[in-house]
Amino acid sequence: MGAHETIIAGTIPTGGLRLDRALADVSGLSRERIKALLDDGRVVLGGKVAGQASLKAAAGTPFTIRVPEAAPAEAAAQYIPLVVVYEDAHLIVVDKPAGLVVHPAAGNLDGTLVNALLHHCRGQLSGIGGVARPGIVHRIDKDTSGLLVVAKNDAAHEGLARQFADHSIHRAYQAVTAGVPMPPSGTVRGAIGRSERDRKKMALVADGRGKHAVTHYRTLETLDGAALIECRLETGRTHQVRVHLASIGHPLLGDPVYGRTPPKLKPLLADLHFQRQALHAAELGFVHPASGETVRFASKLPVDFRTLVVELGGRDG
Repeated sequence: MGAHETIIAGTIPTGGLRLDRALADVSGLSRERIKALLDDGRVVLGGKVAGQASLKAAAGTPFTIRVPEAAPAEAAAQYIPLVVVYEDAHLIVVDKPAGLVVHPAAGNLDGTLVNALLHHCRGQLSGIGGVARPGIVHRIDKDTSGLLVVAKNDAAHEGLARQFADHSIHRAYQAVTAGVPMPPSGTVRGAIGRSERDRKKMALVADGRGKHAVTHYRTLETLDGAALIECRLETGRTHQVRVHLASIGHPLLGDPVYGRTPPKLKPLLADLHFQRQALHAAELGFVHPASGETVRFASKLPVDFRTLVVELGGRDG
């Protein structure tokens, strides 16, 4: 046995199941983790190394699984203050400020939410895919503020990812649009994919080329040349709210990619130094992957967003 691995041993309790499922059920590891361990030759079944996830094992067959210690993450842990809304052994919900990139990438190798979480969760992260890192299940844009859930282990990652995939996650955003949508509430449907004109942008594309996307919106307040609206997402595509609202002629105020600030409002945004899209992830709800309980979280509008609404004639709070 290696110096930095754990041995899980036992017998298959129920026959007729796929090996990855049977071992996941009895070991507490996720099926994806079991598949990776099978690929690495770390599973012994009935005295022989097993490598096939689809193999059907008989009840009572002995097994051992050698689980290596999670490798350190490539990203560096950095102290960056976080607003933690909820945290337990399985996941963490944070209220992300505008300006914070979620994941390290070219041009943003540090100073990201992942770097902050590696510092905040040090010693609490188990190997997601064999690496000690936070499990980013969904993202919000750098200049969008609000709620984000992150997994701390494989099982939580898998459970949350399944809910995002089947669109059962509850998500509501608040946004300020240029102009007032008419009708004041409605549904925008349209597939979203990479723009053929600009590969850095997303766009509405023909069905079959992009990903199906649905956004439900309703006007919360009519403002001076603008509106405060709520968007509930049925799907979660890249830049979905920004693309869908721009497609009906009401882009987000401050959006440098999908909208142009109405001339009448340019002096106000300049005075406020409001230099981001007016979008905030205000509500997030899901079934907790460990407890099975439905949990919901809410985030108030940040100061810059509230100030914009008030200066446009809206209510404070």
